[in-house]
Amino acid sequence: MESVLQVKEIRKNYGGKEVVKGITFNIEYKQIIGFLGPNGAGKSTTINMISTILDMDKGSVLFRNKDIKENEEVFKKELGLVPQDIALFSDLSAYDNVKFFGSLYGLKGNELKERVKEALECVSLWDKRKDYPDSFSGGMKRRLNIACSIVHRPKLLIMDEPTVGIDPQSRNNILEVTKKLKDEGTTIIYISHYMEEVEAICTRLIFVDEGKIIEQGDKEVIKEKYKKQGFNNLEEIFLYLTGKELRD
Repeated sequence: MESVLQVKEIRKNYGGKEVVKGITFNIEYKQIIGFLGPNGAGKSTTINMISTILDMDKGSVLFRNKDIKENEEVFKKELGLVPQDIALFSDLSAYDNVKFFGSLYGLKGNELKERVKEALECVSLWDKRKDYPDSFSGGMKRRLNIACSIVHRPKLLIMDEPTVGIDPQSRNNILEVTKKLKDEGTTIIYISHYMEEVEAICTRLIFVDEGKIIEQGDKEVIKEKYKKQGFNNLEEIFLYLTGKELRD
């Protein structure tokens, strides 16, 4: 299959300590990748380098076989990022929040209006388009956050713990939206500590700890591999790979 993203030996050093140690992986078209690891494993630093928020010290990232450093403007237009911390404007309506983010990607006129409606309908918030985020529940804010990130129809979407602290209905909606986006052609990197979510939607898994990849592959292949060792679900596999020590 076509490789959408190729991450090659990326490294990052903070104050003399290497926190990302030569991470390498490929992501193919129309996949949902579970990017998993405990707190402090290097996940956020890795994702921030991939999304160009942080410069990498060494290595390279290719998007559709082109280096993102040499094609940064094109790459950013194809990238969507759902941050863990909700990024919304409280003084703008739901509609105007999505419209603002769409305009940042160069959308305008009727195309912008159509994309805003499409994004809000996707997360079941079209009927709340005139309301303001301060009146929204936590789940509604998370869904609006996603609408802002998909209004430009990104080809690569990074979702950083998009279901933290929300109600089961919103969580179910977000998981359904994620699968729908994949089916429509978006490749997704999904970061979560909820193994039941990973089980429900991810097709491949990458486990990271201490700045290195410690396991990766097709979800079902990994489950079968560790089932033979007596581990019956992804949470047991996660704890086996990363340990049970607290990572506060």
